[in-house]
Amino acid sequence: MCIVIKKTGKDIREDDADDYILGYTIGNDISSRYWQRPPRSGGQYCYAKGFDRFAPIGPVIRSVEATDITQLRLQTFVNGELRQDTLTSDLIFNPQQIIAHLSKGYTLRQGTVIMTGTPDGIAGRRPDEPWVKPGDVIRVSISYIGHIENRMKGPEIVPALL
Repeated sequence: MCIVIKKTGKDIREDDADDYILGYTIGNDISSRYWQRPPRSGGQYCYAKGFDRFAPIGPVIRSVEATDITQLRLQTFVNGELRQDTLTSDLIFNPQQIIAHLSKGYTLRQGTVIMTGTPDGIAGRRPDEPWVKPGDVIRVSISYIGHIENRMKGPEIVPALL
């Protein structure tokens, strides 16, 4: 799930965070495992998530007023197979906590999109490591928001993409 920031702010208190949320949308948190693993990553995940076309979002922004985000179902399918299935109530940090933390000493600009993270079920934590590969179709859906679907291309950047 992604949070879309409505107005620019810095050092936002958790109690005031709702005033900064325009709404919510869907994000596909894609990572290149090749660049995420040592020794190429230097122990940092950011580089492996920042390649062009690696963070598709959409299809709509659901307004705060129309969304009770505590019980939305988030599901991820790869080629029709369910890989992730959880409720947004399982988030480790709620949107207000995330905004308060990220805005400490840092300005969140209007239009900023914050990805809240990926739920349990990623390939790297499964015993068979079922990595996505070129041609695979990934569908991410969140109830009351919709879904996005992406076909994997590659390997464009590295020998073993994702």
